[in-house]
Amino acid sequence: MRISVLGLGKLGSPLAAVLADCGHDVIGVDTRPETVALLEQGLAPVAEPQLQDLISRNRARLRATTDAAAAAAASDVTVIIVPTPSTPSGTFSLDFVRDAVTNVGRGLRQSSAYHVVAVTSTVAPLSMEREILPLLEQASGRAVGDSIGLCYSPEFIALGSVIHDMRHPDFVLIGQSDDRAGALFESVQRSMVGNTVPVRRMSLTNAELAKLAVNTFVTTKISYANMLAELCERLPGADVDVVTEAIGNDRRIGHRYFKGTVGYGGPCFPRDNVAFCAVAASVGLTADLAEATDTVNRRQPARLAAFVRAQCDERGSRIGILGLSYKPGTHVGEESQALQLTNQLAREGMAVVAYDPAAAAEAEPHLAPGVHLAESLAEVLARADVIVVAVPWQEFIELPTMLERAPRRPRTVIDCWRLLDPRQLGDDITVVYPGRKEARAVPDALSTGADANGR
Repeated sequence: MRISVLGLGKLGSPLAAVLADCGHDVIGVDTRPETVALLEQGLAPVAEPQLQDLISRNRARLRATTDAAAAAAASDVTVIIVPTPSTPSGTFSLDFVRDAVTNVGRGLRQSSAYHVVAVTSTVAPLSMEREILPLLEQASGRAVGDSIGLCYSPEFIALGSVIHDMRHPDFVLIGQSDDRAGALFESVQRSMVGNTVPVRRMSLTNAELAKLAVNTFVTTKISYANMLAELCERLPGADVDVVTEAIGNDRRIGHRYFKGTVGYGGPCFPRDNVAFCAVAASVGLTADLAEATDTVNRRQPARLAAFVRAQCDERGSRIGILGLSYKPGTHVGEESQALQLTNQLAREGMAVVAYDPAAAAEAEPHLAPGVHLAESLAEVLARADVIVVAVPWQEFIELPTMLERAPRRPRTVIDCWRLLDPRQLGDDITVVYPGRKEARAVPDALSTGADANGR
């Protein structure tokens, strides 16, 4: 099939490469000439695991242009995967989507062949029916449901594992203007995910709501686990790992995304939760659970900062933060809880040294004054008395070996992600875990720190 992909950013470039790898002839489209030039040269425009390999082996089926109209005219299906940034009200801006749809419509005026336009960018409920569909009809001069179809099919993926997630989703969500459009786009999705992954086709509005509902449900689960962790840190003998492991065996609850560690971050979870609240407000409702989820999440950096301070020597300790990205496998630091924790400690006057194997350059402009950005894990270990594993990078599994080589002195490792086996560490290393009542108690006055963090 001939497919054009509009938007060659963090998600669009991997999508174009995956579609080409599935045998489709793909035209990537972007407004940035430098991005188009890179793809035309066979180079990945963005950093993402496996992307360069896919592009290299599919160059014959993958090309790029800045001309969206021409790409649409030469395609059977157009996928729009452009940014939908948050607006001041908390919902999504459709500016880039409107521009893309207008240009695609101009291209479709040049042909009478049946064509499906699929929007993958996250949008709010009613956006497709009330704004995108009329605009597509106006720009193309055609009627949706007649010679063109419209779909909404958002991805459920995370940076650092985009290509894997595109090919191995839990399910595929397709909002459709009509059955013909939905069936054609399902065939595109099936070429990527195979025949065993569930595909759910529904109205455009139901799909828009379902996308937000998935992410807000997952964030609620994360915040609930962190709420349990806060409680366990104040109850002698309590351990959040024991509690969540036990109740996660209940099939109504499950273990995924149910660990009392740090809060959620990144480009999707925080903004989608806020957008869900904005959608509810637009129809005169209050999304109480979503608002509570956001409140709990925003106080996690202050909660962890208090936990870290409780492990420090009264004479003062230098804090080493391992990880600044919002998750392992990516350089992105957007809404990173590790970055927020680092800045919280620095603003409280703590001496902080931080390291990340990929996100240092992106994080550096956002670090609070006084934070020292280390060039290596070894540098952190040489300088820090209290070491916080804030992001579960695979590199940090080597921590016990590196501590053995470092100068011996009493230290504390706060293992937020339970990466380390304490039995592999010497007697001079104390390992503690958030979500447990430790020997040195966490101060009660967490609300003050939470207020300083914007809540």
